[in-house]
Amino acid sequence: MEKGSLFLIPTIIGDIPLRNVIPEGTLTILNTIDIFIVEEIRTARRYIKKTGIRKPIEDITFFLLNEHTKPQELSSYLDQAKVGKNIGLLSEAGTPCIADPGSGIVSLAHNLGIRVIPLTGPSSLLLALMASGFNGQNFCFSGYLPVECEKRNMKIKELEKAVYEKNQTQLFIETPYRNNQMIRSLMDVCKGGTMLCIAVDLTSSTESISVKPISDWKRGIPDINKRPCVFLLYK
Repeated sequence: MEKGSLFLIPTIIGDIPLRNVIPEGTLTILNTIDIFIVEEIRTARRYIKKTGIRKPIEDITFFLLNEHTKPQELSSYLDQAKVGKNIGLLSEAGTPCIADPGSGIVSLAHNLGIRVIPLTGPSSLLLALMASGFNGQNFCFSGYLPVECEKRNMKIKELEKAVYEKNQTQLFIETPYRNNQMIRSLMDVCKGGTMLCIAVDLTSSTESISVKPISDWKRGIPDINKRPCVFLLYK
């Protein structure tokens, strides 16, 4: 029997009409799937309803994949793919497996000979990199930096050093309610001439992408508390 596939399905990352950022082909495939692996069932159900899914939402099976999921649970999530059913891995926001749970289930799918198919949709990291004007041929994404101030400052120094020594754009993110602490650390640690891009609310009506040297940012530090943001450093 031919095995099913694991589809990696992006979602919207801003408050914007679905079809502005999710291609019709991705939505068409999503509507053929009735088994989803998700980080949070409530938001997944809400998103699937927005896609105009034709089948009753009650007929869809959801498996939870988050920080509480035990590794031994994962294999059962793909049981239906082994017998020919397609399964969707649905991100909470943006692209699955990029600063998002899911890499473990994707790795398992490869090990089991289940085809993995990434679908097109928005990625805040790539959108921010595109819009920054920074080096797009040599870049590094460091995910979330340490929460504790001293460790965070040390990490920022390390990233800034890589900018100058490797000619490498540095991308990182923060939990939105800690954005302002991140900005304060950047102001305290970085050289005045180091370039900082702050990309906020990407794809939404309140989107803002600004690029300035640290010295200029210090003249007007933005308040981006609780707003999804990507930070980028370059020279």
